[in-house]
Amino acid sequence: MTTLVTTGRVQVLGVPGDRHEEVLTPEALDFIARLDAAFTARRFDLLTERRRRSALLRGGTPLDFSRATKPIRSDPDWRVARPAPGLTDRRVEITGPPQRSMAVNALNSGAQVWMADFEDATSPTWENIVQGQLTLIDAIDRRIDFTTTSGKEYRLTDRPATIMVRPRGWHLTEKHLVIDDRPVPAALVDFGLYFFHCARRQIDAGSGPYFYLPKLENRYEARLWNDVFLLAQDLLDIPRGTIRATVLIETITAAFEMEEILYELREHSAGLNAGRWDYLFSLIKNFAHRPDFVLPDRSTVTMTAPFLRAYTELLVRTCHKRGAHAIGGMAAQIPGGSPEAVEAALAKVRLDKEREAEDGFDGSWVAHPGLVPVCRTVFDEVLGDRPHQLERTRDDVHVTAEELVAVRRTAGRPTPEGVRDNIAITLRYYDAWLNGQGAVALNGLMEDAATAEIARVQIWQWLKHRTVDRASVERLFEEELATLGATYPWARLDQVRDLFERTALAKELPAFFTTEAYARHLVGRPAVQA
Repeated sequence: MTTLVTTGRVQVLGVPGDRHEEVLTPEALDFIARLDAAFTARRFDLLTERRRRSALLRGGTPLDFSRATKPIRSDPDWRVARPAPGLTDRRVEITGPPQRSMAVNALNSGAQVWMADFEDATSPTWENIVQGQLTLIDAIDRRIDFTTTSGKEYRLTDRPATIMVRPRGWHLTEKHLVIDDRPVPAALVDFGLYFFHCARRQIDAGSGPYFYLPKLENRYEARLWNDVFLLAQDLLDIPRGTIRATVLIETITAAFEMEEILYELREHSAGLNAGRWDYLFSLIKNFAHRPDFVLPDRSTVTMTAPFLRAYTELLVRTCHKRGAHAIGGMAAQIPGGSPEAVEAALAKVRLDKEREAEDGFDGSWVAHPGLVPVCRTVFDEVLGDRPHQLERTRDDVHVTAEELVAVRRTAGRPTPEGVRDNIAITLRYYDAWLNGQGAVALNGLMEDAATAEIARVQIWQWLKHRTVDRASVERLFEEELATLGATYPWARLDQVRDLFERTALAKELPAFFTTEAYARHLVGRPAVQA
C-alpha cells in the first residue's frame, strides 16, 4: 500500500471512498493519535501478558479466583454507576454490523438497544470500517433513510433503539491507519472515531456514548479501557462518567474476575453480558492441548451444560450484587422457511430466553428482528412493569473454580456429522469474511466470527487428541471445499484453503483466525458485498 493521506502523525493508507472525508477529519485523526500515544505501550504489555498466561494454562496451571483481589469481592458496599439514559430497560438487545440497511432494521426492530458491531459481525475491510462510522453518524442525525435501486424503502421510526457500539478487541490492529510505520490498535480507531464524532451528538439527543467491550481477559484490560474513557472525556471536555460500557464476559479468564472488571469500570459500567459463543471458543482454545477438555459436537453443547450454567449464574449474581445489568446471550436463529421450521426456531429461542429470565437476567440478545417479539414476551412475563430485576441478588448461587471448568462432565464424542458441519461452517464463513461479510446466514443461524472460531478450534482439538482421524478430516475438507466452489463460483478457494490449513490443521493453534486472515488476505482490498 502507498500513503494516500497524511494528517499530522497519522498516515491514512486506505483507499478513499464516498464521504470518507467526513469521518477522517484532521481533528478526528489527531484525537486517535493522542489516544494511541497514551495507551499503545500498555496494550502491548497486556497482550504479552495474555500470551504468558496462555502458556501457563497449556502447561497445567489451574485457574482460580485471585487472592490479591479478595478485598474487592468481599467489600459489600461498592456499586457501579446508576443506569444512564436509554439503558435502564434493556430487555431486548439486537446486534449486527453497522451496515446501512441492517442498521435501519435493527433500530426499528422494537428492541431497546442496538449494538453496532465492528468486531465479530464485521469483516474489517477499510470500506466497512469507515462506512460503518458514517452509518452511525447518519443514524444519530436521522439522515439514514434511503431507497434501494429496486425501490425498497428504509425509514427510521420515531423511537429507535438506543445505540451501543462494539469496537474491535485489543488484539487487533487497523493497518490502514499508521503512526511511525506502526498500525494503530483497532480498538482505539473504532472507539475514537465514534466518540469524537458522536459523543456530543448522543448527549444532545438525550442519550450518550455507550459501548460494548469485547474479549477482555482480566481486570487490567478493563482498567486500560477505563483510562481510555477518562482521557477521551477530558480531551473533548465531556464530564467523567458520561461514557457507559458493558463488558462481554467471553473469555474463561475473565469469568474468574467479573467483580474486579466491574470494579475497574464502576463509574463507566453498564453491566456484563454472557458472550457465550466466544466464551466457549476461549475455553476450548485455552485448554485445547488437554485431553480432559475435549468437547463433543458444538450443537450438543447447550447452555444447560454444568460448566456453562455455573458461568451464567455467577454472572447474574455478580452483576446484581453490584447494581449492574446482567444481559443474556445471543439467540442466533433466523426464522424462515416453512411454518413448521419457523415455529421450531421460535420455540428454541423461547426456551432459551425463559431460562435466562428465570435465572435473573435483565435482558438478552437476538440476531434477527424476527426474534424480538418472542424475547420481549418472555421478559415481559417475568419483569412486568419493572425495567429490570436488579433486586434479585441471587444469594443462593455459590460457584467454585472447579465448576467453571467442569468440562469433563459434558458427555459425548464428536460425530462424523459434527466434524463435517464444523468444516463446512468454517469454510463458508471464511469465504464470506474474505468477501467483506462478517454476519452470515448458514443453516438457519446467523453465524459470526465467534461461531467460526469454535468450529475451527474444535477441529484442531479433535485432531490433536486423535478423537477424529486426520485422513477423514482432510477428505471432508476437500469435499466441502469443492462444494463451496460449486455453490459459489466466485468463492476465493485458494485463500480459504490457505486460511483453513493455517488455523485448523497446523501444528500450532493460532489464537484468532481474524488476525491471520486480516494480515494475509484482507488488508488493502475493498469489500465485496454479496
